[in-house]
Amino acid sequence: MKQFLFTCVLVAFAAFASGQSANDFQKLEWLVGKWIKVNTKPGRSGFERWESTNPGSMKGLGLTLNGSDTVFIERLQLLARDNAIYYVADVGENKTLTYFKLTSISNNGFTCEDPNHDFPRKIVYELAGKKLKVTTSGNGKSTDFFFEKE
Repeated sequence: MKQFLFTCVLVAFAAFASGQSANDFQKLEWLVGKWIKVNTKPGRSGFERWESTNPGSMKGLGLTLNGSDTVFIERLQLLARDNAIYYVADVGENKTLTYFKLTSISNNGFTCEDPNHDFPRKIVYELAGKKLKVTTSGNGKSTDFFFEKE
């Protein structure tokens, strides 16, 4: 009986200590698809498109267009690695990839942070039906982006 109890405690501790799991990553599946930006300036459009590449990995692309000209592009990933999930941004003006660690996750959103990045330091994705609000913040600034699923 003591051995059984010890084993249960050990398994529970291992699950707690392991950080985010495959089950946590599955909570992100709602993000798959194309999200059209709805709060753009006149003459501009934009979107984010996400696809599941394999268990524990998703690939995204964010574009902002002025007419037919691309004015902003970012390549994105959600990646399970080292018992954590990371939101990885590859933006042209940055020399290296930026890794934002997911600090909270639910069935309708997530928060990720990199306290050492200039801006943003925090990114929050919030799902409400077929609408998505993405908030980037840091250094006393905050910007909201609104999307609808195509």
